[in-house]
Amino acid sequence: MPMAVDSWLSKVRWAGKKSKSKSKSKSRSVGILAFEVSSLMSKLVHMWRAVGDAAMARLHQETIHLDGVRKVVSDDDEFLLGLACAELVDALRAAADSIAVLAARCAADPCLRLDEFRDAFMELADTGRDRHRWAAASWKEMDARARKMEKQVAATAALRRAMEELAEAEHGLRKLLLLSQTASGGGLHRKMSVASQQQQLVFSKKQEVKQLKQTSIWGCTLDAVVLSMARAAFTTLARIKIVFNSRAEHRSHTLYRSLTLSSAVHPSSIIPPPVPLHLQGGGGGAAAPSRKSMSMDITTEPHLFDHQFVSQKKETSSSSFFLDNSLASLTPPPGTLGADALAPRYAGVVITIERMARSPRLVGPDDRDELYGMLTASVRAQLRARLRGAVPAADPGLAAQWRAALAGILEWLAPMAHATMRWQAERSFEHRNTDSRGSTSNVLLLQTLHFADRDKVEAAMAELLVGLNYVWRFDKEMTCRALFAVHRQFMLNTTNNPNGTAMTSCASTVPPSASGC
Repeated sequence: MPMAVDSWLSKVRWAGKKSKSKSKSKSRSVGILAFEVSSLMSKLVHMWRAVGDAAMARLHQETIHLDGVRKVVSDDDEFLLGLACAELVDALRAAADSIAVLAARCAADPCLRLDEFRDAFMELADTGRDRHRWAAASWKEMDARARKMEKQVAATAALRRAMEELAEAEHGLRKLLLLSQTASGGGLHRKMSVASQQQQLVFSKKQEVKQLKQTSIWGCTLDAVVLSMARAAFTTLARIKIVFNSRAEHRSHTLYRSLTLSSAVHPSSIIPPPVPLHLQGGGGGAAAPSRKSMSMDITTEPHLFDHQFVSQKKETSSSSFFLDNSLASLTPPPGTLGADALAPRYAGVVITIERMARSPRLVGPDDRDELYGMLTASVRAQLRARLRGAVPAADPGLAAQWRAALAGILEWLAPMAHATMRWQAERSFEHRNTDSRGSTSNVLLLQTLHFADRDKVEAAMAELLVGLNYVWRFDKEMTCRALFAVHRQFMLNTTNNPNGTAMTSCASTVPPSASGC
């Protein structure tokens, strides 16, 4: 009988070892997918940093209180914070979809299959229940995981560079070998020596690539990498639901604007001569919450990473966290640059004006024509109305006022224009598919011109153009006067020249304010 028991136990042990080795063989390494996975992992780490204490404090205390945001986007804190939340949720949803596609390739862990991962993620979003306990138990744990992921991303980037260098070295070696076949004598000896050195370089690069494949994402199992990213996505989602809890539930989808057009830009009632318009700020926002209230410390808020918390129930069966907190639910309303698809175009105009305002005297006719061609019909109409009438005489005091007005407007409008171009470039199709580092910028949609009021931005642009036109004419006239004075002095000093009298007489008839200078 004991012999039979021993025989049965040995069969059970053998079957367990066999099934374990079989499941291990099913889990394959990431391999060539390492570069795509690295990009996705980098984005997850960036999203986690974006909801950290420092980033949230900067959002509450600085970003939503920027002058440009208050003047042309909105002065409502709840709307601006809801917009920031929607952008983060949208980015996390896209990352979760990519993780789900990779999870379908996993074979060892049944929790990582496509439908199971999606269901678990949606359940955490809608009810707060974490069925697999994937969300980190503490801030310290997730921070350590993020640092590990950053190291893996850095190693994968180094692997990519090493593989490119190896390909170049192998190409160089093949080229040297082809050249050595046609050489003879001393030339052959030199080329063989160089080929030998190149061969050593290829060998060392191969060793480097082999080592980096083992330490980077390339050599990790797909199940382990996907599980790590799934945990990061779950933890980031839990953090978003906490820091945007009240605002995500109670914010309105309407774009609040207590500022009218006249409260931001006051059009001049006197057309000639033009007088700089003073742009006033928007209303003050609510007081920013303290850093302590946004802390992730488990001791002050024990429920933050409690896997059992179910604080946010779905009110109806059709409600969804991702539907209620996405950019699709915050479509730019009519009257905004985003609704009219003009944000990148107007950003380009503002950036061009900023460049010209630095040195107006260097602006040529071609530059002026190019800038005018970038304007829309509505801006051209405002510009023609403002410039209609007599051209004012050169006035140093008025020129100084216009320079101050230009600097004041560009101080808040130019950063929004640059942020618009940067935000657009980072989310372009080519960037998403070629940049292995992922999106590492801190530019948010609310900092751009996407939700900016079109009338306010156009009024500010018209003000910039009128001011730039006057400063350009003033500098041009001052330059002409200086050249005329130098020329006249030169002609007076050369009166002995036979042609001097005629030239002086002719030059003296040219008015100092001639527009042809």
